[in-house]
Amino acid sequence: MDSKNAEAARTHAVEEGEPGNVMTGEAVQLVGQASLWGNAWKKLRRSVFFWFGGIITIVLVMMALMPQLFARGIDPRACNLSDSRRSPSAQHWFGTDLQGCDYYANVIYGARVSPSIGLLAVIGVLIIGVLIGALAGYFGGALDSVLARFTDIFFGIPLLLGALVLLTVTSERTIWTVSLALITFGWMTAMRLVRSSVIAIKESEYVQAAQVLGASTFRILVRHILPNALTPVLVYATIAVGTFIAAESALSYLGIGLQMPAMSWGLQINLGQNYISTSPHLVLFPAAFLSVTVLAFILMGDALRDALDPKRS
Repeated sequence: MDSKNAEAARTHAVEEGEPGNVMTGEAVQLVGQASLWGNAWKKLRRSVFFWFGGIITIVLVMMALMPQLFARGIDPRACNLSDSRRSPSAQHWFGTDLQGCDYYANVIYGARVSPSIGLLAVIGVLIIGVLIGALAGYFGGALDSVLARFTDIFFGIPLLLGALVLLTVTSERTIWTVSLALITFGWMTAMRLVRSSVIAIKESEYVQAAQVLGASTFRILVRHILPNALTPVLVYATIAVGTFIAAESALSYLGIGLQMPAMSWGLQINLGQNYISTSPHLVLFPAAFLSVTVLAFILMGDALRDALDPKRS
């Protein structure tokens, strides 16, 4: 930091010699954040896409927490081979699967697995992406170059291809292993978003004031920089949940994702694909749930992005 910037930061932080004014930068920062999210909420309340995505998300959460309630108390593993591949009826709303299990209950219980993998993957992606992006953006120099090149290596590997190769050599494919595979090849976008935001924010006046006053690097990053740098990451994370749900379903459809007896929409589509001409319900119902879920998160992300964009009225 040059002498002019340092002097300006010091003047801002200790204006008129009042120690209490050290908090002025933080106060302005908090007011700005409150104003941003306040205006965003006003826009979100008027967004049809946000409410559609939000309602679907709430229903999914309730289905994941209380599947037996939505499944009308039917045990998804209570099967009768004599009822194999029956068409939808009053008794079996979505028909039955290959083993004669109630397909409606199976699809409902699938809401516990597919969205869970999407959420776990996003949490892992955010942890890695925010950590590496914050370090690269704040310290810059050689560390930034090394971390940026390290990220570029992973960027060259497509998400599905990398996860497919990693899961191929995995002996047991569970929710945790599939989530880990998606995290391994999906954190790079979050890293770049955080890095670019941190680079822009670290030159702000309140950050310079904190540096002049001797605040630790950890405090500056956690208290001053990251709260303002995470806005684009939150938008990305909302959309990424849908992306990872679709990726898990694609892997399961290819036979590389979850294994039986797990209940996943992608796995259900995989098992029903050979019977689509005679029993289309085996593919259509899980595919419909999958599509609506992915669409809900994408619409919520788009609505959040528009609401947080100051250029949009």
